[in-house]
Amino acid sequence: MKKLILISCLLLLIAVGPSLPGSTADGVSPLNANNIVNSKAPDFTLKDVNGKTVSLSTFTGKVVLLNFFATWCPPCRAEMPSFNKLSLALKQRGLEVVVISSDRSINDLKDFLEKNKVDFPVLFDADRNVAKQYRVFSMPTTFLINKNGMIVEKFYGEYDWTGPETKGKIEKLL
Repeated sequence: MKKLILISCLLLLIAVGPSLPGSTADGVSPLNANNIVNSKAPDFTLKDVNGKTVSLSTFTGKVVLLNFFATWCPPCRAEMPSFNKLSLALKQRGLEVVVISSDRSINDLKDFLEKNKVDFPVLFDADRNVAKQYRVFSMPTTFLINKNGMIVEKFYGEYDWTGPETKGKIEKLL
């Protein structure tokens, strides 16, 4: 009986272990749902559809709107025009819109961008390592990052980025 209890406790500890504070099941741990806002945005390096390497640290000193999207996601596709309008309106004041695609195929992304011209970098994260690093589990998810590289806010779902509420939050940081 003692062996059965001991084995049961051991199995319970193994099952619960990855969810304990400070540990992760996937080995990626810079952010979690409890501390993402007011945390330093993890740096990353990805390539765009043309093979150009882009790092988040490239935009140090600017306000960054970092969006995770996929071409198969209707709300993601729907908000692209407002990202483009926002980028065109506020780029000269120091805003950088950066979109990260989690599509499995770069050809899907290239096809989407041929039909939907944008004025900001769209990066390719096929293995979803950056999405995992940022704890992105739904699309679209967007992070507002201030000039010091701190995450100010996390947005879930589709937004009108040219609307007064969202644009106003961004303008306050510029």
